[in-house]
Amino acid sequence: MTATQILLLIGAYFLVLILISYFTGKNDSNADFFKAGKQSPWYVVAFGMVGASLSGVTFISVPGWVADTQFSYLQVVIGYIFGYLVVAFLLLPLYYKLNLTSIYEYLLERFGTVSHKTGAFFFFISRVLGASFRLYLVAIVLQQFVFDDLGVRFEFTVAISILLIWLYTNRGGIKTIVWTDTLQTLFMITAVVLSIVLINDALGWSFGEFLASNELKDYSNILIMDDFLDRNHFIKSFLGGMFVTICMTGLDQDMMQKNLTCKSLKDAQKNMVSFTFVLVGAKILFLLLGALLFIYAQRESISIPLMDGTPKTDLLFPEIALNGGLGLALAVTFMLGLIAAAYSSADSALTSLTTSFCVDFLNVEKKTEAEQKKVRKQTHIAMSILLVLVIIAFKYILSSNVIDSLLTVAGYTYGPLLGLFAFGIFTKHKVKDAYVWIVALLSVTIIVLVANIPADYLGGYIVGYELLPLNGLLTFIGLWLIRTRETIPNTAQ
Repeated sequence: MTATQILLLIGAYFLVLILISYFTGKNDSNADFFKAGKQSPWYVVAFGMVGASLSGVTFISVPGWVADTQFSYLQVVIGYIFGYLVVAFLLLPLYYKLNLTSIYEYLLERFGTVSHKTGAFFFFISRVLGASFRLYLVAIVLQQFVFDDLGVRFEFTVAISILLIWLYTNRGGIKTIVWTDTLQTLFMITAVVLSIVLINDALGWSFGEFLASNELKDYSNILIMDDFLDRNHFIKSFLGGMFVTICMTGLDQDMMQKNLTCKSLKDAQKNMVSFTFVLVGAKILFLLLGALLFIYAQRESISIPLMDGTPKTDLLFPEIALNGGLGLALAVTFMLGLIAAAYSSADSALTSLTTSFCVDFLNVEKKTEAEQKKVRKQTHIAMSILLVLVIIAFKYILSSNVIDSLLTVAGYTYGPLLGLFAFGIFTKHKVKDAYVWIVALLSVTIIVLVANIPADYLGGYIVGYELLPLNGLLTFIGLWLIRTRETIPNTAQ
């Protein structure tokens, strides 16, 4: 597939998204931008959230991860299931009861202004880093397989990508995204299924023969139970997956903003439960695809592509899809899936960052309607520019596997949110609000130090995804130490 063909495909794809945004963004109101008028069908939200949760990271990095970790990522996915249940039946009722626009407004009502700003700040850092990680991965693929051939610099690739997202989210915001995410999820899952079918066909296998093959067994180790010191031990992975889900979905404005567009709490809970089962099935497909890619690469003597002189397994899927001699159908399928994966998460991240900054920092809801709209549009542009700058910076500082990096960073930045919400929900104590930011900062600092302790100093114990719950626990303890004698009635929780 030539660079010109890929550019035409991208152009056609965005024309469809802009067409959707034309119909969903006609009102160009803050009510639609922030909450979609609370009229979104739950099943549309559920299906669209799958694409936003998978993202370009899952589309490329999870298949590339199979060589090193086999199917042990499923240990994390099992944790996801329990985490989503917590979100559905503990957090969503709270958000609907308080009728929130930004979920961090809960911290304002529960503790005070400093707690509110602290929680919103850590979401802001988390989401900027997370969205940038995801779009960075897709940008380097487009750069290596498309724009390098055209002599276009990486910085321009990133800027154009964000500009296109801005174009179709500028008016409709979350109302547009609920519908574009549905289309993007469909493209992404179709791309994975067709990729599996086409590669199996090239290997002369049916899907059943692939599942029964000895080659697959070499990649199918799921449970790691032998050595608790191992970073990927089942207990660590399970707890890490559960808490990552609670934080990166339930305490994340990006994901919760979609849920809050449903008509009722019952619809939002149906959305979350059905979304969980579809997402788990999609994760399994990605792992099977990863094994299939490495089997095919070994048979055809395809080397792992290099990036800056270093083999990078994240690039194996695009290498086989675009240059593996499997035909135009697989190349088109891959590019559609990649584009969908990239923008289904980046567009909602841009919208949620705009929403949170407007509501949590600029108090936009206290302004006149005309001022609200002006502030929202200016903030939307500012968030777009910020994402461009951070993604470009990643090119020069990021070296480890992208999804691993994403989950590690989440342990640093989502931990204070976990501690704040847990303390608010499970205790009746008020706190000395002025000191909350100090507690959060100290917790993150301690976690960073712990993460960098050499394994030899810990008897061979390798710190992993347990950083997130540990961070939340430290924040909880810190809040307990600055609690006041005053408590709140049950109705306030």
